[in-house]
Amino acid sequence: MKNLKLFVVFVCALATLPGCSTKRVRANPHSLERRTTDAAEIDKDVEVEIKETLREDEDFRRSAHVSVNVYNGAVLLTGEAMNDAVKAKIIDMARVVNHVKMVHDNLIVDYPSDNLSRANDRRITQSIKQALTQIHELPNFDSSLIKVVVEQSSVYLMGRVHRDEGTVVINVVRLEPDIRQIITVFDYID
Repeated sequence: MKNLKLFVVFVCALATLPGCSTKRVRANPHSLERRTTDAAEIDKDVEVEIKETLREDEDFRRSAHVSVNVYNGAVLLTGEAMNDAVKAKIIDMARVVNHVKMVHDNLIVDYPSDNLSRANDRRITQSIKQALTQIHELPNFDSSLIKVVVEQSSVYLMGRVHRDEGTVVINVVRLEPDIRQIITVFDYID
């Protein structure tokens, strides 16, 4: 703990030097985040920008339900759009945002899902997250490395993982009941 405090003080001292950033450094000794702090912040900003852009669009508000998740520049769009034109517009809106490397289009053309379907998706999400916390055989693995998105009982898994980690995660998720399909959007490290 003493070394961490000295590190933070040293970083703060460097921030006052010319040419050094004054951006707050967050040190979480329990986090195994595999993205850089800047990449994680950019992902968050991209996600917020896409969501705000969609919210401002009247066609979207009337005829779609979309979940936006971003990990390492990859945008995952899930949910429903009432027709192909609205779907295409949503995808185009996401593609033009700065720092977007790719868009994974998993939107379906259908009426927006109802509250019961969304509640079931939340239940499945929590069950999967709990199951992932039980993975102990992988070195340097933490369940927080995996972003779990569930839409109409389809499970989307995102994160920067080693191939063996991805395999174990998929096998654990596969055991969960009420899942229609598993789609991985992993960024493999090896």
